[in-house]
Amino acid sequence: MTPVSQQILLGSASPRRKALLAGLDLPFTVVAIDADESYPADLKGGDIPCYISRAKAQAYADRLMPDQLLITADTIVWLEDQMLGKPHDDAEAVAMLRLLSGKTHQVYTAVTFAEKSPAANSESQVVLSTLVDKTDVTFAELTDEQIRYYVQKYRPLDKAGAYGVQEWIGYVACTHMDGSYFNVMGFPVHLVYGELKRRGF
Repeated sequence: MTPVSQQILLGSASPRRKALLAGLDLPFTVVAIDADESYPADLKGGDIPCYISRAKAQAYADRLMPDQLLITADTIVWLEDQMLGKPHDDAEAVAMLRLLSGKTHQVYTAVTFAEKSPAANSESQVVLSTLVDKTDVTFAELTDEQIRYYVQKYRPLDKAGAYGVQEWIGYVACTHMDGSYFNVMGFPVHLVYGELKRRGF
């Protein structure tokens, strides 16, 4: 079992993930990771964030120390067999929200735990363990006025699917949810807690 003294690293720039991990009352350090977030075109649904979260972990592998546990994550919105990532501009954000209006979509978040292999022959060899969660989210019909108001005021360009469920759009549009609310925010803390507990934290 991993010793409790192992240092937790959160490889994410997301303030939401930082706040949610902090809610578990465990000490951790945020580290910056610059990773290629492209993925093979044949991947679908939850396989996409699994691939990207593992790529983020691998991008930090050279800096990972034997007494550290790195946590990386990735979230996507999946609607009718297409992936909605982070919009590049306001027009794309408006287009995404129009697609989501009046429909049920899926939010997938994958969380990868990375640590140095005890038998590693190179500094970059790590052991990766990935968990993925899915939440079904139903949106009410949204008017163009509502969509443009949200995009202009809340600037959701850093959010998959162009929305944050914890913001105004979630209050007025989210009519039903099957699964973890925090998963929709981008970090399924119940899964993270379970894995950390299993590791002895």
